[in-house]
Amino acid sequence: MSVGAWEPDNQASNDQSRTEIDRAVLQRIIDAVSEASGESNDIESAPDLKSFAQDLQSANWLAGLPATQWLEEAPNWNSTQVWALIRFFTLAEMQLQDWQGGAESPVIPLAKSLRQRKMPLQREQLLWIRQHSDNRYLPYGPL
Repeated sequence: MSVGAWEPDNQASNDQSRTEIDRAVLQRIIDAVSEASGESNDIESAPDLKSFAQDLQSANWLAGLPATQWLEEAPNWNSTQVWALIRFFTLAEMQLQDWQGGAESPVIPLAKSLRQRKMPLQREQLLWIRQHSDNRYLPYGPL
């Protein structure tokens, strides 16, 4: 009998779980959040995602993508667009069926990407997330 440690083949598991992020879908999300929030993009507003949920329901796989993928994707978007994505994923957990992210929510790596840019979420944004979510992991993830 031998005693050893089993080590998973990380390369194989990463390849299987990697799904390309369709930037056109993300742009539709950003546009929809911005449009629903109005021209002012008021920090207090919380768009009703149900109005365009039918269009995006098939994109709920986005909520389950690994954090590393979101960290790789975030530099393709400016900070305003990343904030729109954060708002969308925060609201999606509450308003849309099958969009629960929990400790794996895209909000966490997206917020981290802003911190890496030296543009962390402002107090008002943090309060907005807390006000519009019951996910205890947002925006910083599990301890």
